[in-house]
Amino acid sequence: MLDAVRDAGHTCWRDRVVRLMRSAALRARPGRRAHPADRGLRPIHLLAPNVLDRQFTATAPNQKWVADFTYLWTSKGWLFVAVVLDLFSRRVVGWSMHPPMTAQLVTDALTMAVWRRGAVEALLHHSDRGSQYTSEAFQRLLHDLGVTCSMSRSGNVWDHAVVESFFSTLKTQRTQGKHYPTRNAARADVFDFIERFYNPVRRHSTLGNLSPVAFEQAAAAVA
Repeated sequence: MLDAVRDAGHTCWRDRVVRLMRSAALRARPGRRAHPADRGLRPIHLLAPNVLDRQFTATAPNQKWVADFTYLWTSKGWLFVAVVLDLFSRRVVGWSMHPPMTAQLVTDALTMAVWRRGAVEALLHHSDRGSQYTSEAFQRLLHDLGVTCSMSRSGNVWDHAVVESFFSTLKTQRTQGKHYPTRNAARADVFDFIERFYNPVRRHSTLGNLSPVAFEQAAAAVA
């Protein structure tokens, strides 16, 4: 900024530029941060085949769930957001948010989904091959629940298109450009987006222009 001011023909010193920027509530835009490194559990406990095979439709709730996580920057560091979506309605049925990128992040999201949806039968759970999903803790939970595990093929981003679309919506329509002073502030905003907007309000063309909640209610009414 100092060099730009001087290039414009003004005589000033760094302290004056800092003082004027502070009084005008201006600050430099930070550079793009490096993506957080995946320090998940090793070694890999299990790699599952791609059973889902890009069949992103379901005829009823709790047949096919897809899961993944993303990250948001706050002034206190990264916050990781894991979700589980039901492919029948695109509804976020489970989520969790933690600072560390561990197996607990994804097991908590799945646990919430099962708690909300009740006992599940013949359920397929699809994720990528991240160490959190291949960990012993997560695979044990799937086994105990009787859930079939499916994983994307390496390097095939389209295997995970639906949940990636959700994260794109989250960032484009809510978190992009926002400054979160704390992780709790980010948690509250993501919670509001999922539970007060995305699930009950946001319309999907794939659902006949209904929201996930409205689509499930309409399906239940004619069942």
